Amino acid sequence: MSSEKKKVIYSAMQPSGVPSLGNYLGALKNWKNLQEEYNCLFGVANMHAITVRQDPTELRQRTRDLVSLFLAIGLDPEEHIIYVQSDVRAHAEIAWILNCFTYMGELNRMTQFKDKAAKHADNINAGLYTYPVLMAGDILLYQSDLVPVGADQKQHLEICRDIAGRFNSIYGDVFKVPEPYIPKVGARIMGLQNPERKMSKSESDNLNNVVYILDEPNVIANKIKRAVTDSDTEIRYGEDKPGISNLLNIYCSVTDKTPDEAVNDFKGCGYGEFKKSVGDAVVEHMRPIQEKFKEYSADRAYVERVMQNGAEKASYIANKTLNKVKKKVGYPIYK
Repeated sequence: MSSEKKKVIYSAMQPSGVPSLGNYLGALKNWKNLQEEYNCLFGVANMHAITVRQDPTELRQRTRDLVSLFLAIGLDPEEHIIYVQSDVRAHAEIAWILNCFTYMGELNRMTQFKDKAAKHADNINAGLYTYPVLMAGDILLYQSDLVPVGADQKQHLEICRDIAGRFNSIYGDVFKVPEPYIPKVGARIMGLQNPERKMSKSESDNLNNVVYILDEPNVIANKIKRAVTDSDTEIRYGEDKPGISNLLNIYCSVTDKTPDEAVNDFKGCGYGEFKKSVGDAVVEHMRPIQEKFKEYSADRAYVERVMQNGAEKASYIANKTLNKVKKKVGYPIYK
């Protein structure tokens, strides 16, 4: 057995709504697979969530629900750390320090700030602007080796690496500079009604565009039945067939079949039969997760115990890094 120390991988998700099928197949499903190879931290990023106005009661409930969902998909709180960001005070402390090592020009280049500012024009707050610094703190506190990143988060990891490198160049080897983790298998799931754009859990204009992890089985099946296809009749991959290609990707992701196997499964099928089969496959894949979610949600005491234990374990690691940082910048040290 190898005595080589496992690398640390950091992942977090906002409790800003029920995760979509896209969130699950693109991220959460892979998180479960990371547990064998890495030491994992799985965070509920509720501090990031309040850059947009939240109902306090709903935010607390969604935070517990997301922890329950982490458990339902098979994340292990005994072997790894599942925690809520706001339960670890070091996140807020390090964010202020790192703000002082981040340049306005770097933040001005963040495209996600521009996108969110356009969507929330009545609430363009400083937290929205400095969001990437808090995210950098999330990652650097735990001396993370790797961070799974999608296309929309690449800029944030780049600025995190820049901040870490700048701090290290002044004070020595304080932070591990994280590398991006590109999953071996990870589907980019597009909207069912708009297959040109990524499926988003924040979709509100057209609920038929998004399948949510906790949608009832009949709702999942009906949404997929209504998915946009094309006027052709052939089931194949192709840039000219974004709707069919997306449904094939979904089918492959929940059945673990290859694209060639998926296309072969539906040779000679019509679109109606094809969409019914995809819907049935998604329903069957999600069924055990939904059942476990209901079990964990009903056991509030256990879920909150996981949150508290996770906060203690995360705080222990985070505070070691934070204390080193505070010493380097000249904060008082008491014996």
